[in-house]
Amino acid sequence: MTILFRKPEPEKRDIKVSFEFFPPKNADMEERLWESIGRLEPLNPHFVSVTYGAGGSTRDRTHRTVRRIVKETGMKPAAHLTTVSATRDEIDSVIRDYWDAGVRHIVALRGDPPEGIGEKYVPTEGGYVNAADLAAGIKRIGDFEISVGCYPEKHPESPDFDFDIDLLKKKIDNGATRAITQFFFEADTYFRYLEKVRAAGIDIPIVPGIMLQPNFKGLKRMAGMCGSQVPAWMDELYEGLEDDAKTRELVTAHVAAELVGKLADGGADQFHLYTLNRADLALSTCALLGVKPETEKAAA
Repeated sequence: MTILFRKPEPEKRDIKVSFEFFPPKNADMEERLWESIGRLEPLNPHFVSVTYGAGGSTRDRTHRTVRRIVKETGMKPAAHLTTVSATRDEIDSVIRDYWDAGVRHIVALRGDPPEGIGEKYVPTEGGYVNAADLAAGIKRIGDFEISVGCYPEKHPESPDFDFDIDLLKKKIDNGATRAITQFFFEADTYFRYLEKVRAAGIDIPIVPGIMLQPNFKGLKRMAGMCGSQVPAWMDELYEGLEDDAKTRELVTAHVAAELVGKLADGGADQFHLYTLNRADLALSTCALLGVKPETEKAAA
């Protein structure tokens, strides 16, 4: 694979980036999260999302993180929300709490089964059935902006792409205005999917999700669970680097550079970066896209 560092021409496209964070589990992780937020805020992201653990396991930590972003930064948070292990009344209460905290954007997701990815999903009795149902519930409570997920390589539980696309249509009918993809590694994967959804009459932004994970073993494990194909050339790139964290980070930056370069060349102008609460790789990817800190833009 040829690694190319190239920037899209900024005068032709207004590139927008957004970042995903996860709520910290302990004091050290909290320090790393807020250090990352401080370094990424000057890039003026379109929004930043905060994940919601399986079964609502991080609900309180997610709320605290989102509220602090609202109070202490100029960024617009998008709070993740899932359907699992909660009734409609319980989820509706969370939605109202978000509204009262000043949050106006929710990422509506079905969520993974409490038993773990790969187990059969069963809707909670008295709960929302899926993300489309959840989107409708969110809209009934407040005029939120709603983002949803989509799968360029098909959701692992879906029988086919038609089923996936029909569900995405239902999410849009119920209020979704943006879809963020599961991570992928080949630009053609995104463009083939985009062609399918556009042919189905879907015209909302389909935002590429870019995974910035330098732990290749962990990346392959995540990919296997969510149905993302890891190309053979990636195995070759990371081969022998198990004990070399610095080189793995460089390789990960190169992989992201190649991918976002091809996506931008093909017309993509929004990118959602899965940061894993680490700023360095997100900053380098944004530099490739021509996204600079506001102070640098003013100086230019």
